[in-house]
Amino acid sequence: MAVDLAADNSGTVPVREGYRFDEPALARWMARNVESFAGPLTVEQFKGGQSNPTYRLVTPSRSYVLRRKPPGDLLPGAHAVDREARVQMALGAAGFPVARIHGLCTDDSVIGTWFYVMDLVEGRIFWDATFPQVSREERPAYFDAMNAVMAALHAVDPEKAGLSDYGKPGNYFARQIGRWTKQYQTDELAGRNADMDALVEALPALIPPGDETSVIHGDCRCDNMIFHPTEPRVLAVLDWELSTLGHPLADFAYHTLMYRMPPEIVPGLFGADLAALNIPSERDYVAAYCARTGRDGIANYEFYVAFNLFRLAAIFHGIKGRVLRGNAANAQAASRAESFPVLARMARESLEASR
Repeated sequence: MAVDLAADNSGTVPVREGYRFDEPALARWMARNVESFAGPLTVEQFKGGQSNPTYRLVTPSRSYVLRRKPPGDLLPGAHAVDREARVQMALGAAGFPVARIHGLCTDDSVIGTWFYVMDLVEGRIFWDATFPQVSREERPAYFDAMNAVMAALHAVDPEKAGLSDYGKPGNYFARQIGRWTKQYQTDELAGRNADMDALVEALPALIPPGDETSVIHGDCRCDNMIFHPTEPRVLAVLDWELSTLGHPLADFAYHTLMYRMPPEIVPGLFGADLAALNIPSERDYVAAYCARTGRDGIANYEFYVAFNLFRLAAIFHGIKGRVLRGNAANAQAASRAESFPVLARMARESLEASR
C-alpha cells in the first residue's frame, strides 16, 4: 500500500478523539512556567508522531510545540518525555541544533500525562529523502548538512554536556538487542514473527569487537530535521525519544538506512537514481562521515545495518501493538504496523549478507 508521508505527517488537524485534554489547565501551567506566555491559547494536533502525541500551541504572538505521553496503558520505560526534554536542553547548551525547551511537567493532574513545551522552529521538513523541492545542484549540500549534524552529535562530550548518566556506557549492542528482544517478546498482542525470532537468536553472537560511547539520537532521518527555509542548514533535530548513550556507529548506520529503505515505509532512497538526482552514494556518504570523525572506514558496517533493521522492526512491532490496543498516536499507524514483517525480513536478509 502506497503511503504519502508528507500528506500523512505534515500539518495539523483538530485534536483527535482520545487525545484531548484540559486546555485551560495547560494555559494556566504555561502562564506560570513559560516565559512571556500570553493567551488566549489554541491547541491543534500534528498529524505526525508515531509514539508521543505532539501538538501545536498557538497564541496571538507566537506558537509552541507540546509533546506528551500518550493516554492509556503503556509499556514500562516507554514514552519518557522527561528524557526527551533533558537531552535537548543539554545539547542546546552545547551548541547543537535543537528546539529550545521552555518547561517539563511531571504532574499528571494538569493534562493527564507528563509533557513538555518547546519552541516551534520555523523551517522545512523533507518527507521525501530525494529532496524533490531542492534543485539538483543544491542536493549535495543538503546531504552534507545531515552528515555534519551526525558527526557533530557524536562529537559532543557526554560528561561536559551533563549527560554522563543519560545511559549506560559500553556493551551497547548487547543491551539494545536484549531491550528490543524483550519488548518484542513482551508485546504478545502484536504476535510473533519467524524472521524476528531468528534475529533474536543470531544477533548476540555476531556483535563486533570494540566499543565506543557517545550521545546518540536513535532515529535520525531527514524528516526528523528542520532545515532553514532557504539554506542547506539544519536548524533543529527533532524526536529524541530513542536517544541515549550508545555506539555512534549504530546511530550513523541507522541514519544511512535511508539508502536501503523503500520510501513507502520511511523516507528512503531504495530504487532512486542517485546519479541523476545528484545525491551522494552510500559509500561516499559513509566516507564523508569517516573524514569528519577521523575514522579510516567502518569495519563490520553491514552488521550495524542489520542491527538497525532489527531495531526498526521491533519499533514497528510496538506500533502494531499500540494500534491493536487503540492508543497509537498517529492516524496512519496502521499502515506502519503493516510494514513490520517487511522490515523483519529485510533485517534477516541483511544479517545473512553480513556473514
